[in-house]
This record gives sequence, structure tokens and C-alpha cells, in this order.
Amino acid sequence: MVDFTTARRKMVDSQLRTSNVTHYGVLAAMGEVPREDFVPAAQRSLAYIDEDLLLKDADAGEPARYLTRPAPFARLVQLVAPEADDVALLVGAGGGYGAAVLAKMVSAVVALECDEELAKEAGKTLDELGIDNAAVVVGPLQAGWPGEGPYDVILVDGAVDKLPDGLLDQLKDDGRLVAVEGHGLAGKAIVYTRSDDEVSGRLGFNLALRSLPGFEKEPEFTF
Repeated sequence: MVDFTTARRKMVDSQLRTSNVTHYGVLAAMGEVPREDFVPAAQRSLAYIDEDLLLKDADAGEPARYLTRPAPFARLVQLVAPEADDVALLVGAGGGYGAAVLAKMVSAVVALECDEELAKEAGKTLDELGIDNAAVVVGPLQAGWPGEGPYDVILVDGAVDKLPDGLLDQLKDDGRLVAVEGHGLAGKAIVYTRSDDEVSGRLGFNLALRSLPGFEKEPEFTF
């Protein structure tokens, strides 16, 4: 029988702290949220290992979906720097774990998921845990969720080929958006900041993440 409380503490100490995650809010939230509740039952005993965990197999041309391993996710949250009174948009909610972590750190979370089955499970788990400041919505990930915007924080939990301008348009003034652009060793975590009508981006660090659906580049015609 796995002692999940001990496993959670070890995850924070041996995976997050050793990956330069120093933000108290990130460490506290991930030390509190029961990650095991957000994975399929067969994966519960593996919830705290340093690997991506399969949430749903690839289907009808859509990529398989995964729960991002703890340290990379924590580094992205730290980079986007959530604050207590922020309203956040999570793009790629998956099973809901990321929404639960952000909900511990901000005032409200809109968790966008394109897969209805995953969204339903995410909403159910959040309800069961009594997390009432995170709402799961269903729609194309690349479109964001402008109806509840603009947002102080937008976090894209997965790698993309190209970030759509429409997502950046959903940032508040002084808002921050973090996304990993590129794949594998070419992946880079970029933080974008809006100031009035200008958006600037800077490199956070190199990072490889699983791809999110809907952000693929259009095929280019070549002679």
C-alpha cells in the first residue's frame, strides 16, 4: 500500500527542490494536492514518479494525453508567477491536476480542455476535493476561453508548434503567459508579458513537454 502523503513530500524534496523550484506557493500547493486522485486507478501507485503518466490513449488522430511529470510542471508554474488575487486560464486541463494546483495559489481558475471525457473526470475530481474556485470548460485549446478573460495568468500545459495571437489577446495588462514552444530538445519555455498593447517574450529555460492537440503548424508548400 502506497503512503501517498510520504510520496508527496518526497516528490517536493527530491524532484521539485532539486530542479530549482523555490517558490513557496508552488511547493506548498504541490505538497498539498493529492496527485494520485487525478490519474486513472491503475496509475495511482505511480502518481509521484518522475515520469509523464498516460491519461488517455491516442484516438482518431489526436495525440495521447499525459499528466506532466512534477518538476517541469512546477517550473512552468513558478515561471508564470501566480499571485493570490489573479484569475488564471489553464490551457490543456487534462485530468484536472494543474487546475487544482493553481486553485491553491490564485483566486479563480478557468481550466480549458478539448476532450470531453477528460474534462468530465477533471470536473468530478475537483468537486470531490471541494475545490470550488476552478471551473472546467470544454473547447478547442488554441482558441482559449475569451468569455471569462482577460486573465492575469495563462499557463499552457503542453508543447505547441506556435502560440496563437488569440491567446495573447486574452492577457490583462501586466498579465503573464507561459508556454513551451517547440518539441524535444528544441522546446523552450517562454514567458510573455503584456504592457498596454505591446506583448514581449523572454526565454525562461529549455524544456521538453508532450504535445497538446490543436497547435500544429499548417503544412508549408515547398517547390
